[in-house]
Amino acid sequence: MIKFAPLILIFSFFLGCSSTQTNKMLSNYTSERLVIEKIGKQVFQHISFLNTESFGRVPCNGMIVFDQNEAIIFDTPTDSAASVELIEWVENKLNCKIKAIVPTHFHADCLGGLGAFHAKKIPSFANKLTITLAQTAQSSVPKNGFEGRLELKIGRENVILEFMGEGHTKDNIIGYFPAENAMFGGCLIKELGASKGYLGDANVQAWSETVRKIKEKYPQTKTVVPGHGKPAGTDLLDYTIKMFEQK
Repeated sequence: MIKFAPLILIFSFFLGCSSTQTNKMLSNYTSERLVIEKIGKQVFQHISFLNTESFGRVPCNGMIVFDQNEAIIFDTPTDSAASVELIEWVENKLNCKIKAIVPTHFHADCLGGLGAFHAKKIPSFANKLTITLAQTAQSSVPKNGFEGRLELKIGRENVILEFMGEGHTKDNIIGYFPAENAMFGGCLIKELGASKGYLGDANVQAWSETVRKIKEKYPQTKTVVPGHGKPAGTDLLDYTIKMFEQK
């Protein structure tokens, strides 16, 4: 058996390379309902669409992080049909088991497709206040609540969920993937050049300070995905801080 050990190691090495190469070669996905784009070695952005009276057809972002055939998704697509597409893509194209779906606040652009994940028995995690607000709004309700901070694991890597303060809503959290210094800011963070958007559930007085705390706590951040619009660096945090500063 000892004679074959080098062969086993070589086989394992090439098997690992094959899996990595598959992920590198994996093409983006586009349909009428859903867009998926690679933005890092182990990070994808998903985009679905919400029809609104005030802002028209709005593209809404989420984020997928993965390691060793396990994935976590931040925010569902806006409806069940797009969520089914996303689940199938992650399972069949990315070849990952979805360990968790994480709605980052209680609005429909974060949990509108939650039922599709629950139908597949995928665990959902959210701020306890998100669960309370979702129940009040009579929308889909995440099943597992936390307060403050929660760390989950995919493969060898940690994924951080954290409430840092109020802003777009009272319950908004961020997601952080230390392996790539990638942050999902959700609707708490604005795209460069964006307007203030919907403020019906916002705390505009606290918003800047919340984002300032996030920037101070995660200074190593390289990629930030906002709730709507294009990802960028920490300039998105600076833009959001400036937009809501109290003068």
